[in-house]
Amino acid sequence: MRKRWVATLVLAPLAPLGLVVALKAHGHAGPDSSSTSAVDELTALAKSSPLIKAAVDPPASVAAMDTTKMTVDPRGVHVALSDKRTATLTVDPELQKTALTLLRIYHLPEASVVMMDVATGRVLVYASYLEKGPQRDLVVEATAPSASVFKIITGSTLVETGAATMDTKECYNGGEQRILPSDLEPDPKRDRWCTTLAGAMGRSINTVFARLAMRSLKKQQLEDVAKGFGYGESLPFDVPVQPSALNVPDDQLGFARTAAGFWNTTLSPLHAASLSTTIARGGELIRPILVADVKDTSGSVIYSAPTSAVPVRRAITPETAGQVSVMMEHTVSEGTSYRAFHDARATPFLPNIQVAGKTGTLTDGQAQRYYTWFTGYAPMKPAEGESQVAVSVLAVNGATWHVKANVLAREMLRAYFAAKNVQGVTAPSLTVHEPRERVAVHSRAQ
Repeated sequence: MRKRWVATLVLAPLAPLGLVVALKAHGHAGPDSSSTSAVDELTALAKSSPLIKAAVDPPASVAAMDTTKMTVDPRGVHVALSDKRTATLTVDPELQKTALTLLRIYHLPEASVVMMDVATGRVLVYASYLEKGPQRDLVVEATAPSASVFKIITGSTLVETGAATMDTKECYNGGEQRILPSDLEPDPKRDRWCTTLAGAMGRSINTVFARLAMRSLKKQQLEDVAKGFGYGESLPFDVPVQPSALNVPDDQLGFARTAAGFWNTTLSPLHAASLSTTIARGGELIRPILVADVKDTSGSVIYSAPTSAVPVRRAITPETAGQVSVMMEHTVSEGTSYRAFHDARATPFLPNIQVAGKTGTLTDGQAQRYYTWFTGYAPMKPAEGESQVAVSVLAVNGATWHVKANVLAREMLRAYFAAKNVQGVTAPSLTVHEPRERVAVHSRAQ
């Protein structure tokens, strides 16, 4: 049975005083503490209170609402409930229309976009698209491989346990399309390239993550941090969310491959947005909110969602989150999303806005499904009173190339900041794009 989340409009304390004190004290402990490691402390907290009960409990009919049948109008976005009540969503009508238009004009076989307000957890965009067949809610489906988005988890674990910092240097060779046993063995003659962990996150260098994980981490440590971020459980939400799978192999090669983002984990677009939101919030996992209010047949409001963030638990320390945030910024400033976020003259599409993000790319050759991910947030360091938004995009291509997820994420961020009249940011062009034949696709975690 799906977990219910008890709600009142006046928020009660979310945890016993002792747990709150422990969380606050833990927030000041760095990853290099000489006492019990930070990840061990967090594991103990998670076991003692796996989920801090949150103050949200919309009517039971909300859980069964059909999110593929939204009504978008100037007044907002609504869904008719089975009991003849109406749910008004937190979704922004204009951003929602932009997302759906982008997915349609690129003719993607399957895609999803989620945008979330970092400060409150309110979902601003909740878009699913399938080119053929009946529409379904892809936002909460965790059937796509996490791919290199899982490097956020591995990077967090390396820093949280004190095994590495964002400045840790590692030399490497190979591993672009697959991880072989020989890729895991240091060899000064073959390891001709070197980078920091931050650089490896930005350019999604599989061998660096695989080697560091195999050499420095235990399976339990990686699993504990992944579970802290929400892997292996249904995220608290207004509708049921398929748990993101976590199946870490026991053998060294399988463990290293998983840590680098090759299979063994899955992710939903909602969870992907949650990962970025958690990093942006300094390691605090919060409950996403989709339903703003519910009205009965007379138009009276019978439920209103809280307007502030609803904490679930602390996933990692603020110090760890700060380092992972810098690592993710490398993705856009110099790494796998540099070209997506800059034009041919190297001019940024989002001038003076730092974007932290992570890409993921993995191919199921047998099914001819080409998965690309982008999850991130901006601005990376918001000024006081400045809005911060997280975005996740899953774009699934087939035998014909359409568009990568990072391009769609860029366009959604442009739409968001252009609507806020941020200087230098223009709205995306919503013109038709014709698909093109793609060169040979290889299995890779990027």
